[in-house]
Amino acid sequence: MGNEALDTTLLDRAILFAVEAHRGTARRGKRLPYIVHSLEAMTIAASMTDDQEILAAAALHDTVEDTDVTLEELKSRFGERVASFVETESDDLSSGDTWHEKKRKSAARLASASREAKIVALGDKLSNMRAIARDYAARGEDFWNLFHVKDKSVHGARYRGLVDALQELSGCWAYEEFKRLVYQVFNEE
Repeated sequence: MGNEALDTTLLDRAILFAVEAHRGTARRGKRLPYIVHSLEAMTIAASMTDDQEILAAAALHDTVEDTDVTLEELKSRFGERVASFVETESDDLSSGDTWHEKKRKSAARLASASREAKIVALGDKLSNMRAIARDYAARGEDFWNLFHVKDKSVHGARYRGLVDALQELSGCWAYEEFKRLVYQVFNEE
């Protein structure tokens, strides 16, 4: 028997758009195509929902923050709801805030966001945390030198804040894995 039919038109367009937007870029500190992270974030979100707009937003979540794509472009191509999820997940690059302030505002925004927006964010954050856990295990304390902010305790405080901000998703395996990895990597010393 064949696979069940599912209308993935919007999601397919979002994936292709994200592939093109991230073409030729790699993740920080590795030779891994950037799009792998976007697709992992989408896959994590797909474990919590089959809502095609949420999955499209997960695939597109870094396009505004890390490419030349604008929110207006996402709105016109994918609709207001998808763009709003991406906006909730994106740092405001035009604010002039410091890295610390952007990350503080991001956690506060996520804490008050809809459950749907939190699913998009959790896909991203868990994908990031998996990479951090792997790379930290392989490289040790030198790993933190890849970042602009090199203090592990600052990253730990940020990620513990994200655990709190996304607490509405507790009970989902993805949230529980995220929380476990955060406390594994950023254990109290």
